[in-house]
Amino acid sequence: MIELTFPDGAKRPYPAGTTGLDVAKSISPSLAKRTVALARDGVVVDLADPIEADCAIELIGRDDPRALTLIRHDAAHVLAEAVQGLFPGTQVTIGPVIEDGFYYDFFRETPFTPDDFAAIEKRMREIIAKDRPFTKEEWSRDDAKAYFAERGEGFKVELVDAIPADQTLKMYRQGEWMDLCRGPHMTSTGKVGTAFKLMKVAGAYWRGDSNNQMLSRIYGTAFAKQEDLDAHLKRLEEAAKRDHRRLGREMDLFHFQEEGPGTIFWHPKGWNLFQTLIGYMRRRQEAAGYIEVNTPMILDRALWETSGHWQSYRENMFVTTTEDERVFALKPMNCPGHVQIFKNGLKSYRDLPLKVGEFGTVHRYEPSGALHGVMRVRAFTQDDAHIFCTDDQIMAECLKVNDLILSIYEDFGFSDVSIKLSTRPEKRVGSDEVWDKAEEALQRVIENVAARGVPTSINPGEGAFYGPKLEYVLRDAIGRDWQCGTLQVDFNLPGRFGAFYIGPHSDKITPVMLHRAVFGSLERFTGILIEHFAGHMPLWLSPVQAVITTITEEADDYALQLAAEARRMGLRVEVDLRNEKINYKVREHSLAKIPVLLVVGRKEAAERTVSVRRLGSPNQTGGTADAVLAALVDEAVAPDLRRTIEAAEVAEAAE
Repeated sequence: MIELTFPDGAKRPYPAGTTGLDVAKSISPSLAKRTVALARDGVVVDLADPIEADCAIELIGRDDPRALTLIRHDAAHVLAEAVQGLFPGTQVTIGPVIEDGFYYDFFRETPFTPDDFAAIEKRMREIIAKDRPFTKEEWSRDDAKAYFAERGEGFKVELVDAIPADQTLKMYRQGEWMDLCRGPHMTSTGKVGTAFKLMKVAGAYWRGDSNNQMLSRIYGTAFAKQEDLDAHLKRLEEAAKRDHRRLGREMDLFHFQEEGPGTIFWHPKGWNLFQTLIGYMRRRQEAAGYIEVNTPMILDRALWETSGHWQSYRENMFVTTTEDERVFALKPMNCPGHVQIFKNGLKSYRDLPLKVGEFGTVHRYEPSGALHGVMRVRAFTQDDAHIFCTDDQIMAECLKVNDLILSIYEDFGFSDVSIKLSTRPEKRVGSDEVWDKAEEALQRVIENVAARGVPTSINPGEGAFYGPKLEYVLRDAIGRDWQCGTLQVDFNLPGRFGAFYIGPHSDKITPVMLHRAVFGSLERFTGILIEHFAGHMPLWLSPVQAVITTITEEADDYALQLAAEARRMGLRVEVDLRNEKINYKVREHSLAKIPVLLVVGRKEAAERTVSVRRLGSPNQTGGTADAVLAALVDEAVAPDLRRTIEAAEVAEAAE
């Protein structure tokens, strides 16, 4: 007999070899009907798997959040069966679950198109309606290869060969169709349900290698309920409206060219927004005690070998050899340069913590297929900072960084933030003892912030090669998550370069290095802001805060006077004196997401007043020019400066 522990803590004996389905049936037939999988000591497995030892179990229903991955996995298998039934001769390759859905790669002489989706979805519904059970079989490698070879499935034969010899080879059958798969699956195809949709088709190379055959990848999504699918499709529709590439064109912020893949051509308005972000971050860093530096963009290979980047990051670096045969690399990161600045001149423990910041442009090679507007580029600017400190200062400095990061996100309208602790990856530098120390430090930090109500989680194996890190994830206006800021504890890099400070007993001590970024990539953060606000930027961020436009040329001189006065007051304004109808001008500037239109005509010029139209509002207000401009100046104050002003006013009132 074995003893099974249920979620409520109850323990019950069962014969060894009992399955999850047996357990569900022993409780009630209705429970057995609702259950689709089993969690055994937290690991989801097939409901039909035998349980051979004592363990904790949970019966998973289709409405359990953990079942969503199974629904999508099963939908991928149903998709593959439908495709092969409709298009004989098509080879199936792999079909994993991905974020928000699944895909399956197929080899076919004629690539699939969206026009094929209706027929495929119809066949998928027919397969689901038949509600055939998923059954797992263990096969020998020879039998599996012979089975796939007989059916002309060369890619599957190759996959069989790739499975490590110590792993069991599993085949999952659904009626007459079967596939090579690690599992787990739900109990039958009917459990997939009808809340699914095929989304798009794309080309993909077999095993991601451009030297291999081109496959046809069909993407789909699936949910437990139709209302969840509908909500997802609505989010996608809203995301398309907010696409920063489209809004970037409409707002005249930037463009891209084939001659510079993964690099951005910033237009004046976009560059203004970019510099506004830098100006804000520069003020926040100075107030927090950071000093700003600048380090070379290209450095000798020897430095990158010492840092470990050459060994661990070489495939992502841009490298060049000069005529004298010296090998240089464009910096993919700023940290080695900051260590050199720390090393320049003797440092004492009294100088620590030393906080060094840089708006450093870095270059990293990204495959062409991965490039995506300003979100994924090859050249970008980091709001990078490094804190050199003692062991005893780690906790306090990490908490200061955490508070700074959360405060900055709040200023940009991001109040829903979560933090992930990413632990040691397989490919890393430094001893396990050093990694233990670094991970322990960050673990204490997230325990502290979790106690304050900030959601936290563990992200195993996703740390940098030189140290574990905290990743800050923002949730935007339509519920999407964006990983932006990072905080990393590094016991390795300073020592690799021989950096030290003089301790209280005149001994040489290697400093701890905290890597910190808030925006991460300024380019990417700009894209996130554009999509978060749907182009409707807060006034303090907007590249053009107001356009003064005329109804008649008789108001031209007045419009120019207003613009000059507004600029003297610090507002970013433009003037539109074109001989066009006012409704045409309003539509055009609304498309460009100008937050405020100041409309003037003969009457306004005579009375020194102005009509105000706000982006997204059908209403029009008005007032004297002085009052309207003063209100806009007040509204355009950045959040950090507003806090400074308010604090000064409170202090003055208290005196």
